[in-house]
Amino acid sequence: MAGPLLDAHSSDPALMGWMEGLPPPPDKRLAWARADHMRFPTHRHAFSHMREFLPTARVSRGQGAVWELPVALRDDLDGVRFATLDDGRDLTWEQALAANFTDGVVVLHRGTIVYERYLGVTRRDTPHIAFSVTKSFVGTIAEMLVAEGRLDPAAPVADLIPELAGSGFADATLRQVMDMTTALDFSEEYTDPASGIGAFSMALGLTPRPPGYSGPGDVYAFLPTIRKNGDHGERFTYRTCNTEVLGWIVARIEGERLDRVLARRIWQPLGMEQDADFLLDGTGMPFAGGGLNPVLRDMARFGEAIRCGGQGGGGQAIATAVVESIRAGGSRAAFAPANYVYLPDCSYRSQWWMMPGNHGAFSARGIHGQAIYVDPAAELVIARFGSHPVAASSGNDPTSLPAYRALAEHLMRG
Repeated sequence: MAGPLLDAHSSDPALMGWMEGLPPPPDKRLAWARADHMRFPTHRHAFSHMREFLPTARVSRGQGAVWELPVALRDDLDGVRFATLDDGRDLTWEQALAANFTDGVVVLHRGTIVYERYLGVTRRDTPHIAFSVTKSFVGTIAEMLVAEGRLDPAAPVADLIPELAGSGFADATLRQVMDMTTALDFSEEYTDPASGIGAFSMALGLTPRPPGYSGPGDVYAFLPTIRKNGDHGERFTYRTCNTEVLGWIVARIEGERLDRVLARRIWQPLGMEQDADFLLDGTGMPFAGGGLNPVLRDMARFGEAIRCGGQGGGGQAIATAVVESIRAGGSRAAFAPANYVYLPDCSYRSQWWMMPGNHGAFSARGIHGQAIYVDPAAELVIARFGSHPVAASSGNDPTSLPAYRALAEHLMRG
Protein backbone atom coordinates (compact mmCIF):
# COMPACT_ATOMS: atom_id res chain seq x y z
CA MET A 1 0.00 0.00 0.00
CA ALA A 2 1.30 3.46 -0.89
CA GLY A 3 1.95 6.17 1.65
CA PRO A 4 0.41 9.58 2.28
CA LEU A 5 2.65 11.50 -0.17
CA LEU A 6 0.70 10.31 -3.20
CA ASP A 7 -1.04 13.04 -5.16
CA ALA A 8 -4.13 12.74 -7.35
CA HIS A 9 -2.10 11.51 -10.32
CA SER A 10 0.13 8.97 -8.56
CA SER A 11 -2.87 7.61 -6.61
CA ASP A 12 -5.09 7.33 -9.68
CA PRO A 13 -6.97 4.05 -9.09
CA ALA A 14 -6.84 3.19 -12.79
CA LEU A 15 -3.04 3.36 -12.64
CA MET A 16 -2.92 1.51 -9.33
CA GLY A 17 -4.77 -1.41 -10.88
CA TRP A 18 -6.82 -2.32 -7.84
CA MET A 19 -9.03 -5.39 -8.40
CA GLU A 20 -7.71 -5.95 -11.90
CA GLY A 21 -6.95 -9.48 -13.09
CA LEU A 22 -8.92 -12.71 -13.33
CA PRO A 23 -8.60 -13.11 -10.42
CA PRO A 24 -6.70 -10.05 -9.13
CA PRO A 25 -3.27 -10.86 -7.69
CA PRO A 26 -3.09 -10.71 -3.87
CA ASP A 27 -1.41 -7.29 -3.80
CA LYS A 28 -4.22 -5.76 -5.88
CA ARG A 29 -7.15 -7.18 -3.95
CA LEU A 30 -9.23 -4.91 -1.75
CA ALA A 31 -11.30 -6.11 1.20
CA TRP A 32 -13.88 -4.76 3.64
CA ALA A 33 -12.14 -6.68 6.44
CA ARG A 34 -9.12 -4.36 6.11
CA ALA A 35 -11.31 -1.26 5.68
CA ASP A 36 -9.77 -0.77 2.23
CA HIS A 37 -12.96 1.02 1.18
CA MET A 38 -12.46 3.77 3.75
CA ARG A 39 -8.73 4.56 3.64
CA PHE A 40 -6.46 6.30 1.18
CA PRO A 41 -5.39 5.41 -1.47
CA THR A 42 -7.53 2.28 -1.87
CA HIS A 43 -10.72 4.23 -1.24
CA ARG A 44 -10.10 5.94 -4.59
CA HIS A 45 -11.21 2.68 -6.22
CA ALA A 46 -13.74 1.68 -3.59
CA PHE A 47 -15.87 4.83 -3.67
CA SER A 48 -16.95 3.83 -7.19
CA HIS A 49 -17.57 0.20 -6.16
CA MET A 50 -19.19 0.41 -2.72
CA ARG A 51 -21.78 -2.29 -3.32
CA GLU A 52 -18.87 -4.72 -3.67
CA PHE A 53 -17.89 -3.98 -0.06
CA LEU A 54 -21.20 -3.49 1.76
CA PRO A 55 -24.83 -4.59 1.34
CA THR A 56 -27.04 -2.18 -0.59
CA ALA A 57 -30.67 -1.64 -1.53
CA ARG A 58 -31.72 -0.32 -4.91
CA VAL A 59 -33.31 3.11 -5.28
CA SER A 60 -35.43 2.43 -8.34
CA ARG A 61 -35.88 4.95 -11.11
CA GLY A 62 -38.96 3.04 -12.25
CA GLN A 63 -40.04 2.85 -15.89
CA GLY A 64 -40.67 6.53 -16.59
CA ALA A 65 -38.97 8.81 -19.09
CA VAL A 66 -35.51 10.17 -18.30
CA TRP A 67 -35.19 13.90 -17.63
CA GLU A 68 -32.88 14.65 -20.54
CA LEU A 69 -30.28 17.33 -19.87
CA PRO A 70 -29.15 19.36 -22.91
CA VAL A 71 -25.40 19.28 -23.55
CA ALA A 72 -23.39 22.22 -24.92
CA LEU A 73 -19.84 21.76 -23.65
CA ARG A 74 -17.68 24.87 -23.33
CA ASP A 75 -13.92 25.00 -23.83
CA ASP A 76 -13.31 28.13 -21.78
CA LEU A 77 -13.91 26.80 -18.26
CA ASP A 78 -10.69 24.85 -17.61
CA GLY A 79 -8.73 28.12 -17.71
CA VAL A 80 -10.89 30.01 -15.16
CA ARG A 81 -8.51 31.24 -12.44
CA PHE A 82 -8.93 31.81 -8.72
CA ALA A 83 -6.90 32.27 -5.53
CA THR A 84 -7.05 29.55 -2.89
CA LEU A 85 -8.49 30.49 0.49
CA ASP A 86 -5.64 29.14 2.60
CA ASP A 87 -2.39 30.32 1.00
CA GLY A 88 -3.58 32.45 -1.92
CA ARG A 89 -2.14 30.17 -4.62
CA ASP A 90 -3.24 30.94 -8.15
CA LEU A 91 -4.97 27.91 -9.68
CA THR A 92 -7.11 27.16 -12.69
CA TRP A 93 -10.37 25.23 -12.62
CA GLU A 94 -8.58 22.32 -14.33
CA GLN A 95 -5.75 22.34 -11.78
CA ALA A 96 -8.31 22.29 -8.99
CA LEU A 97 -9.65 18.96 -10.23
CA ALA A 98 -6.40 17.28 -9.21
CA ALA A 99 -5.99 19.40 -6.08
CA ASN A 100 -9.36 18.12 -4.88
CA PHE A 101 -8.83 14.48 -5.96
CA THR A 102 -11.87 14.80 -8.20
CA ASP A 103 -13.48 11.61 -9.53
CA GLY A 104 -16.14 13.35 -11.57
CA VAL A 105 -17.69 16.78 -12.02
CA VAL A 106 -20.72 18.05 -13.94
CA VAL A 107 -21.52 21.75 -14.38
CA LEU A 108 -25.02 22.87 -15.37
CA HIS A 109 -25.64 26.43 -16.53
CA ARG A 110 -29.27 27.36 -17.05
CA GLY A 111 -30.09 23.67 -17.11
CA THR A 112 -27.55 22.71 -19.78
CA ILE A 113 -24.44 20.61 -19.19
CA VAL A 114 -21.55 22.91 -20.06
CA TYR A 115 -18.77 20.85 -18.48
CA GLU A 116 -18.38 17.15 -17.65
CA ARG A 117 -15.26 15.24 -16.64
CA TYR A 118 -14.69 11.76 -15.21
CA LEU A 119 -11.37 10.58 -13.80
CA GLY A 120 -9.85 7.45 -12.31
CA VAL A 121 -12.32 4.56 -12.44
CA THR A 122 -15.45 6.73 -12.32
CA ARG A 123 -17.55 7.02 -15.46
CA ARG A 124 -20.91 8.54 -16.41
CA ASP A 125 -22.70 5.29 -15.53
CA THR A 126 -20.74 4.63 -12.30
CA PRO A 127 -22.60 4.86 -8.97
CA HIS A 128 -20.28 6.64 -6.52
CA ILE A 129 -20.82 7.10 -2.82
CA ALA A 130 -22.17 10.58 -2.07
CA PHE A 131 -21.61 10.34 1.70
CA SER A 132 -23.31 13.28 3.46
CA VAL A 133 -24.82 14.69 0.29
CA THR A 134 -27.34 11.97 1.20
CA LYS A 135 -28.43 14.14 4.13
CA SER A 136 -29.80 16.82 1.81
CA PHE A 137 -32.04 14.29 0.06
CA VAL A 138 -33.37 13.14 3.45
CA GLY A 139 -33.85 16.72 4.68
CA THR A 140 -35.75 17.62 1.52
CA ILE A 141 -38.13 14.68 1.99
CA ALA A 142 -38.69 15.72 5.61
CA GLU A 143 -39.56 19.23 4.38
CA MET A 144 -42.04 17.66 1.96
CA LEU A 145 -43.80 15.96 4.87
CA VAL A 146 -43.83 19.24 6.81
CA ALA A 147 -45.33 21.08 3.82
CA GLU A 148 -48.01 18.38 3.55
CA GLY A 149 -48.94 18.77 7.21
CA ARG A 150 -47.86 15.24 8.05
CA LEU A 151 -44.97 16.36 10.26
CA ASP A 152 -44.97 19.16 12.83
CA PRO A 153 -41.55 20.87 13.12
CA ALA A 154 -42.28 21.57 16.79
CA ALA A 155 -43.05 17.93 17.64
CA PRO A 156 -40.70 16.31 20.18
CA VAL A 157 -38.71 13.39 18.82
CA ALA A 158 -40.03 11.08 21.54
CA ASP A 159 -43.56 11.61 20.21
CA LEU A 160 -42.45 10.60 16.72
CA ILE A 161 -40.09 7.75 17.67
CA PRO A 162 -41.04 6.34 21.10
CA GLU A 163 -37.95 4.14 21.04
CA LEU A 164 -35.91 7.32 21.62
CA ALA A 165 -37.84 8.42 24.72
CA GLY A 166 -34.90 7.61 26.98
CA SER A 167 -32.24 9.14 24.75
CA GLY A 168 -30.75 12.60 24.38
CA PHE A 169 -33.06 13.16 21.40
CA ALA A 170 -36.25 12.76 23.41
CA ASP A 171 -37.08 16.43 24.05
CA ALA A 172 -35.46 17.80 20.89
CA THR A 173 -37.92 19.06 18.31
CA LEU A 174 -38.08 17.82 14.75
CA ARG A 175 -36.81 21.22 13.55
CA GLN A 176 -33.81 21.01 15.87
CA VAL A 177 -32.95 17.60 14.41
CA MET A 178 -33.43 18.87 10.83
CA ASP A 179 -31.20 21.91 11.47
CA MET A 180 -28.72 20.06 13.72
CA THR A 181 -29.17 22.30 16.74
CA THR A 182 -29.53 19.34 19.09
CA ALA A 183 -27.30 19.16 22.17
CA LEU A 184 -25.84 15.67 22.29
CA ASP A 185 -22.86 13.79 23.66
CA PHE A 186 -21.62 12.86 20.18
CA SER A 187 -18.43 13.96 18.44
CA GLU A 188 -18.07 14.02 14.63
CA GLU A 189 -14.28 13.64 14.72
CA TYR A 190 -13.41 11.42 11.76
CA THR A 191 -9.81 10.76 12.81
CA ASP A 192 -10.76 9.54 16.31
CA PRO A 193 -12.03 5.92 16.41
CA ALA A 194 -13.33 6.55 19.95
CA SER A 195 -15.54 9.47 18.82
CA GLY A 196 -19.28 9.33 18.40
CA ILE A 197 -18.95 8.90 14.64
CA GLY A 198 -16.48 6.09 15.25
CA ALA A 199 -18.95 4.29 17.51
CA PHE A 200 -21.68 4.95 14.96
CA SER A 201 -19.55 3.39 12.20
CA MET A 202 -19.06 0.30 14.37
CA ALA A 203 -22.80 -0.07 14.88
CA LEU A 204 -23.51 0.54 11.21
CA GLY A 205 -20.90 -1.99 10.15
CA LEU A 206 -19.33 0.54 7.80
CA THR A 207 -15.92 -0.57 9.01
CA PRO A 208 -14.72 -3.79 10.69
CA ARG A 209 -15.37 -4.13 14.39
CA PRO A 210 -12.43 -4.80 16.74
CA PRO A 211 -12.05 -8.19 18.39
CA GLY A 212 -14.37 -8.54 21.37
CA TYR A 213 -16.70 -5.76 20.20
CA SER A 214 -19.89 -5.87 22.28
CA GLY A 215 -21.56 -2.59 21.32
CA PRO A 216 -24.73 -2.04 19.33
CA GLY A 217 -24.99 -4.17 16.21
CA ASP A 218 -27.07 -1.76 14.14
CA VAL A 219 -27.97 1.93 13.90
CA TYR A 220 -31.36 1.56 15.59
CA ALA A 221 -29.78 -0.06 18.62
CA PHE A 222 -27.12 2.66 18.71
CA LEU A 223 -29.28 5.81 18.51
CA PRO A 224 -31.07 5.27 21.88
CA THR A 225 -27.66 5.16 23.61
CA ILE A 226 -26.80 8.78 22.71
CA ARG A 227 -27.09 11.06 25.72
CA LYS A 228 -27.99 14.73 25.98
CA ASN A 229 -25.28 17.33 26.62
CA GLY A 230 -26.58 20.88 27.04
CA ASP A 231 -29.73 22.61 25.84
CA HIS A 232 -31.26 21.90 22.46
CA GLY A 233 -31.71 24.76 20.01
CA GLU A 234 -28.85 26.99 21.09
CA ARG A 235 -26.12 26.16 18.58
CA PHE A 236 -25.43 24.23 15.42
CA THR A 237 -23.19 21.18 15.71
CA TYR A 238 -22.79 18.90 12.73
CA ARG A 239 -23.66 15.32 13.73
CA THR A 240 -24.60 12.46 11.41
CA CYS A 241 -26.73 10.86 14.12
CA ASN A 242 -29.31 13.63 13.59
CA THR A 243 -29.88 12.48 10.02
CA GLU A 244 -30.25 8.88 11.13
CA VAL A 245 -33.04 9.97 13.45
CA LEU A 246 -34.56 12.06 10.67
CA GLY A 247 -34.44 9.11 8.27
CA TRP A 248 -36.12 6.95 10.91
CA ILE A 249 -38.88 9.53 11.31
CA VAL A 250 -39.41 9.80 7.54
CA ALA A 251 -39.61 6.03 7.18
CA ARG A 252 -42.00 5.72 10.15
CA ILE A 253 -44.34 8.42 8.83
CA GLU A 254 -44.28 7.08 5.26
CA GLY A 255 -44.62 3.47 6.38
CA GLU A 256 -41.84 2.18 4.15
CA ARG A 257 -38.08 1.94 4.08
CA LEU A 258 -36.12 5.07 3.20
CA ASP A 259 -34.76 3.74 -0.10
CA ARG A 260 -38.33 3.19 -1.32
CA VAL A 261 -39.43 6.61 -0.07
CA LEU A 262 -36.54 8.22 -1.94
CA ALA A 263 -37.45 6.33 -5.12
CA ARG A 264 -41.11 7.36 -4.96
CA ARG A 265 -40.59 10.93 -3.74
CA ILE A 266 -37.53 12.06 -5.73
CA TRP A 267 -35.93 9.48 -8.03
CA GLN A 268 -39.00 8.71 -10.12
CA PRO A 269 -40.62 12.19 -10.21
CA LEU A 270 -37.31 13.72 -11.33
CA GLY A 271 -36.78 11.19 -14.13
CA MET A 272 -33.37 10.06 -12.92
CA GLU A 273 -31.42 8.14 -15.55
CA GLN A 274 -30.20 5.28 -13.34
CA ASP A 275 -31.08 3.42 -10.18
CA ALA A 276 -28.96 4.32 -7.17
CA ASP A 277 -27.47 2.09 -4.47
CA PHE A 278 -28.16 2.74 -0.77
CA LEU A 279 -25.87 1.22 1.88
CA LEU A 280 -27.64 -0.83 4.57
CA ASP A 281 -26.95 -1.58 8.21
CA GLY A 282 -27.32 -4.98 9.86
CA THR A 283 -31.10 -4.68 10.08
CA GLY A 284 -31.41 -3.93 6.36
CA MET A 285 -32.19 -0.26 7.01
CA PRO A 286 -30.54 2.40 4.78
CA PHE A 287 -27.67 4.56 6.05
CA ALA A 288 -29.58 7.87 5.96
CA GLY A 289 -26.62 10.03 6.91
CA GLY A 290 -24.32 9.04 4.08
CA GLY A 291 -25.15 5.85 2.22
CA LEU A 292 -26.51 6.99 -1.14
CA ASN A 293 -24.58 6.00 -4.29
CA PRO A 294 -26.02 7.74 -7.39
CA VAL A 295 -24.49 8.48 -10.77
CA LEU A 296 -23.21 12.03 -11.08
CA ARG A 297 -25.75 13.34 -13.57
CA ASP A 298 -28.58 12.25 -11.27
CA MET A 299 -27.02 14.18 -8.40
CA ALA A 300 -26.87 17.19 -10.73
CA ARG A 301 -30.55 16.72 -11.63
CA PHE A 302 -31.49 16.97 -7.96
CA GLY A 303 -29.49 20.20 -7.58
CA GLU A 304 -31.10 21.63 -10.70
CA ALA A 305 -34.59 20.83 -9.40
CA ILE A 306 -33.85 22.64 -6.14
CA ARG A 307 -32.42 25.60 -8.10
CA CYS A 308 -35.62 25.75 -10.16
CA GLY A 309 -38.01 25.82 -7.22
CA GLY A 310 -38.74 22.10 -7.34
CA GLN A 311 -39.37 21.82 -11.07
CA GLY A 312 -37.75 18.93 -12.87
CA GLY A 313 -38.50 15.83 -14.84
CA GLY A 314 -41.21 17.60 -16.77
CA GLY A 315 -43.21 19.00 -13.87
CA GLN A 316 -43.36 20.28 -10.30
CA ALA A 317 -41.59 17.32 -8.69
CA ILE A 318 -40.96 19.05 -5.33
CA ALA A 319 -43.41 21.57 -3.91
CA THR A 320 -42.26 25.19 -4.18
CA ALA A 321 -42.90 25.68 -0.45
CA VAL A 322 -40.36 22.97 0.32
CA VAL A 323 -37.61 24.71 -1.64
CA GLU A 324 -38.54 28.10 -0.19
CA SER A 325 -38.26 26.73 3.34
CA ILE A 326 -34.82 25.27 2.63
CA ARG A 327 -33.54 28.41 0.93
CA ALA A 328 -34.75 30.61 3.80
CA GLY A 329 -31.74 29.29 5.69
CA GLY A 330 -31.23 28.60 9.36
CA SER A 331 -29.96 30.67 12.26
CA ARG A 332 -26.61 32.35 11.57
CA ALA A 333 -26.27 33.05 15.29
CA ALA A 334 -26.59 29.34 16.04
CA PHE A 335 -24.12 28.47 13.26
CA ALA A 336 -21.41 30.99 14.18
CA PRO A 337 -20.00 29.22 17.28
CA ALA A 338 -19.06 26.22 15.13
CA ASN A 339 -16.22 28.39 13.75
CA TYR A 340 -16.05 27.14 10.19
CA VAL A 341 -13.13 29.21 8.88
CA TYR A 342 -14.15 28.96 5.23
CA LEU A 343 -17.90 29.39 5.80
CA PRO A 344 -18.38 32.86 7.31
CA ASP A 345 -21.94 34.12 7.87
CA CYS A 346 -23.38 30.78 6.83
CA SER A 347 -26.23 28.74 8.27
CA TYR A 348 -27.68 25.24 8.10
CA ARG A 349 -31.27 24.41 7.25
CA SER A 350 -32.96 21.07 6.66
CA GLN A 351 -29.64 19.30 6.03
CA TRP A 352 -28.44 21.94 3.52
CA TRP A 353 -25.55 24.40 3.93
CA MET A 354 -26.39 28.05 3.18
CA MET A 355 -23.58 30.31 1.86
CA PRO A 356 -24.96 33.84 1.47
CA GLY A 357 -21.58 35.37 0.61
CA ASN A 358 -21.40 33.33 -2.59
CA HIS A 359 -24.33 34.97 -4.44
CA GLY A 360 -26.73 33.27 -2.02
CA ALA A 361 -25.41 29.82 -2.92
CA PHE A 362 -26.31 26.70 -0.98
CA SER A 363 -24.79 23.25 -0.95
CA ALA A 364 -25.06 19.59 -0.09
CA ARG A 365 -21.69 18.44 1.21
CA GLY A 366 -20.10 15.05 1.87
CA ILE A 367 -16.74 13.88 3.20
CA HIS A 368 -13.81 13.35 0.84
CA GLY A 369 -15.15 15.95 -1.62
CA GLN A 370 -18.74 15.02 -2.53
CA ALA A 371 -20.86 18.07 -3.33
CA ILE A 372 -23.88 19.64 -4.93
CA TYR A 373 -23.36 23.39 -5.21
CA VAL A 374 -26.24 25.63 -6.31
CA ASP A 375 -25.71 29.31 -7.18
CA PRO A 376 -29.11 30.81 -8.04
CA ALA A 377 -27.70 34.15 -9.17
CA ALA A 378 -25.40 32.46 -11.70
CA GLU A 379 -28.07 29.88 -12.66
CA LEU A 380 -25.38 27.34 -11.86
CA VAL A 381 -25.35 23.80 -10.46
CA ILE A 382 -22.14 21.87 -9.83
CA ALA A 383 -22.18 18.18 -8.87
CA ARG A 384 -18.91 16.56 -7.85
CA PHE A 385 -17.57 13.20 -6.73
CA GLY A 386 -14.19 13.03 -5.04
CA SER A 387 -11.83 10.76 -3.12
CA HIS A 388 -9.73 13.29 -1.21
CA PRO A 389 -7.36 11.81 1.41
CA VAL A 390 -8.81 14.13 4.07
CA ALA A 391 -12.36 13.28 5.08
CA ALA A 392 -13.44 16.67 6.45
CA SER A 393 -14.51 19.34 3.96
CA SER A 394 -11.83 21.64 5.38
CA GLY A 395 -9.38 19.53 3.38
CA ASN A 396 -10.77 20.71 0.05
CA ASP A 397 -12.77 23.88 0.85
CA PRO A 398 -9.79 26.20 0.23
CA THR A 399 -9.56 24.97 -3.37
CA SER A 400 -13.24 24.16 -3.94
CA LEU A 401 -15.24 27.15 -2.71
CA PRO A 402 -13.23 29.84 -4.56
CA ALA A 403 -13.24 27.67 -7.69
CA TYR A 404 -17.04 27.44 -7.57
CA ARG A 405 -17.35 31.19 -7.09
CA ALA A 406 -14.91 31.97 -9.91
CA LEU A 407 -16.76 29.67 -12.27
CA ALA A 408 -20.06 31.31 -11.32
CA GLU A 409 -18.71 34.79 -11.99
CA HIS A 410 -17.23 33.67 -15.30
CA LEU A 411 -20.57 32.25 -16.44
CA MET A 412 -22.43 35.35 -15.27
CA ARG A 413 -20.25 37.43 -17.58
CA GLY A 414 -21.30 35.24 -20.47
